[in-house]
Amino acid sequence: MDPLTLFYRFGLALVIGGLVGLQREHAHGGEREHFAGVRTFALFSLAGAGGALAGDLLGEPWAFLILLLVVGLLVAVSHGIEAWRGAVGVTTEVAALLTFVTGGLCYWGAVEIAAALGVTMTVLLSLKLELRRFARALTREDLLAALKLAVITAIVLPLLPDRSFGPPPWDAFNPHRVWLMVVLVSAVGFGGYVLMGRLGPGKGIGLTGVVGGLVSSTAVTLAFSARGRREPALAPALTLGIVGSWTVMFGRVLVVVAVVNPRLLGLIASPILAAGLAALGASLLWLRRARRGEAPEVELKAPFELGPAVRFGVLYAAILVAARGASLYLGDLGVYLSSVVASVADVDAITLSMAELSRGGDLDPLTASRAIVLAAMANTLVKGGLVVALGGRRLRRATVPVLLALLGAGLGVAFLH
Repeated sequence: MDPLTLFYRFGLALVIGGLVGLQREHAHGGEREHFAGVRTFALFSLAGAGGALAGDLLGEPWAFLILLLVVGLLVAVSHGIEAWRGAVGVTTEVAALLTFVTGGLCYWGAVEIAAALGVTMTVLLSLKLELRRFARALTREDLLAALKLAVITAIVLPLLPDRSFGPPPWDAFNPHRVWLMVVLVSAVGFGGYVLMGRLGPGKGIGLTGVVGGLVSSTAVTLAFSARGRREPALAPALTLGIVGSWTVMFGRVLVVVAVVNPRLLGLIASPILAAGLAALGASLLWLRRARRGEAPEVELKAPFELGPAVRFGVLYAAILVAARGASLYLGDLGVYLSSVVASVADVDAITLSMAELSRGGDLDPLTASRAIVLAAMANTLVKGGLVVALGGRRLRRATVPVLLALLGAGLGVAFLH
């Protein structure tokens, strides 16, 4: 190894150790002496790099492990002294050992993972109070939902076969890919739910609608429409929340397509953006008219449950097979009809299925893009119908023009495009 590369890797180890040490020094605030600060952590990281170098020069990897054992004993003795003084935490001690290992990674050339570990470690150490508050605010239902999401991601997903079954149209069914989409949608919904719970509806009706749109824009529309009938005076603010959730829905469509089939994004971007920008413009207009006050409560349960996840997977798989069959036997018209019908239940499922089919070459990209646009517009039309049927007169008068504007923008651009 040339000297320049060697100095670079040891220098990176020094920087990572110093960064972690600065955080530890700042965390203790100089109230009392602690076993490791800026200098000690920098030395731990350099010792790790030095141990890796020694093992390389001697041709014995045990040199690094022996030095790690020595450092571990020093840390253990220090922890014993700290525990005798009444401090029972082991965060700093674990960080010291990880810093030593990170120094070794720097010497071995794994600079990307070493830098990522160093930054991640520093962030976790710095967010002690925030993470504690977050953990204490979690309910049992939140924790169970997170664990279920982890189970379907880390246990169920790897066990499912990644292959198709049967002749067309059954070749569109791939269990691994279907469940991967279940995980994707569930993760997005759960993230929006957690954000909703942390912000709370009191932050404003508009923000509630936007955040609620990450979980379910249909749920927001239903809740706000019912409130609009009971309290007509809140119509401007409720309109803001409803239209805000619709805006997020169009954004979700773009994100899903970008993740599953980026090549399809260029075909749907113009009409979806046109409708989304129309909704965004209406949101900004109603933001100026919305009154301040407490936001209506939106009944949003934890968005991940095994039952709904399985139902979504079944719906998504059924749409895949139905759309594949419609394309084979009815041509493009069958795809369009199936997308409109399916969008009444869930726009995410039809968006995912069209993107997946076009990525695999089973569906023409232009047909898939038109089907996604039709599904998004049909889903918005259904939610507009909910406002008309359930909302009061003032809410209908405020929302229907917005509905017509965004449908006109999206369909008009799609037709011209």
